[in-house]
Amino acid sequence: MKNAGSGLCLQVPGASTGTGVQLAQSSCTGTAGQTWTLAASGGGYTLTASHSGRCAGVRDASTSAGKPVEQQSCSGAASQVWKLTETGSGFQVVNGNGGKCLNVKDSSTASGALVQQNSCDSVKSKHWTFTPAGSTPPPTTPPPTTPPPTTPPPTNPGDRPAWPSANGQQAVGSTIAVSGTLDGGMKRYYGTGDLGDDGQSEDLPALFELADGATLQNVILGSPAADGVHCKGTCTLKNVWWEDVGEDAATFRGSSASLVRTIDGGGAKLASDKVFQHNGAGTLVVKNFQADDIGKLVRSCGNCSTQYGRHIQLQNIWLTAPADSLVGINTNYGDTARMSAVTVYDDAGRDIEICTKYKGTTSGEPSKIGSGPDSTNCLYRESDITYVD
Repeated sequence: MKNAGSGLCLQVPGASTGTGVQLAQSSCTGTAGQTWTLAASGGGYTLTASHSGRCAGVRDASTSAGKPVEQQSCSGAASQVWKLTETGSGFQVVNGNGGKCLNVKDSSTASGALVQQNSCDSVKSKHWTFTPAGSTPPPTTPPPTTPPPTTPPPTNPGDRPAWPSANGQQAVGSTIAVSGTLDGGMKRYYGTGDLGDDGQSEDLPALFELADGATLQNVILGSPAADGVHCKGTCTLKNVWWEDVGEDAATFRGSSASLVRTIDGGGAKLASDKVFQHNGAGTLVVKNFQADDIGKLVRSCGNCSTQYGRHIQLQNIWLTAPADSLVGINTNYGDTARMSAVTVYDDAGRDIEICTKYKGTTSGEPSKIGSGPDSTNCLYRESDITYVD
């Protein structure tokens, strides 16, 4: 689905499978998160993300202009039904509940701009074209009569994965460079020599350095872990576990706003400061991850010499106290943090801040300016957080 005003495609950011993720536009690549299935429903169509099986719907079934359009569990509600009205430049995609059109916020032509509903008119950003992708039919062909099944709900909060046992171990005396995929087979890696430090210096080398596009999977980082993992661009960490975080578990760099880094599965313990340090531009997705006894799970760099608007998505997270906060962002640079299916354990006093807001800087220390959900930066609802005392 390509926007007529920008030429960019409708996308679930980071190819997220979580609910409550606001849709955005991005360069058209045809990759996961940009392919949609149309199915006849209630006089219109449902738009189902092919990678997740979840539906595009208006948040809270609102009929008001400016409300986010997000990925939701498919329910057949009118707010998830869209009618297609042909125009000279494509189609208006009109919500069946409020009669408002799918639109890019502020008619932006920028990649990453969010998608919402607004009153229908001739503005180009409210018009969309459809191109077949794989088995997904365009709206001019008869659509399937039944929508695809929805994705199962997130894992029950009581089903935290058990911490794994190591399948052997290996001392690491110099940083391991990874391009392509490194599968550790659940071996424990720990630092020695120049990497035999677990202090808080910002200059510590990493055990693993991932090139742009690399994947690290099925790895346990033991102690000492030096500066953990460095990602130079787009990267994937899958089923990676930190038994004793050193300076940071992983640091993410890169200057392109289109970069997406994904942590899927795994866990981290004993981080006196941060687990994940987001220094570069773009998006960091953390899902199906658990953290015990940490400072922050994710921090957007508060005082990097070059700053960016950074975006963080947390989905299906298990956090066990003590901890200071789940995520810290810099609102003055336009950072966003989106949370869904977060479970917090052993925080009877509700001392852990979910989303901490800072005024970032390029030198000196950032200043804390608040915490909690809002409609601009800390994008979650209280119902997205479950407490187990």
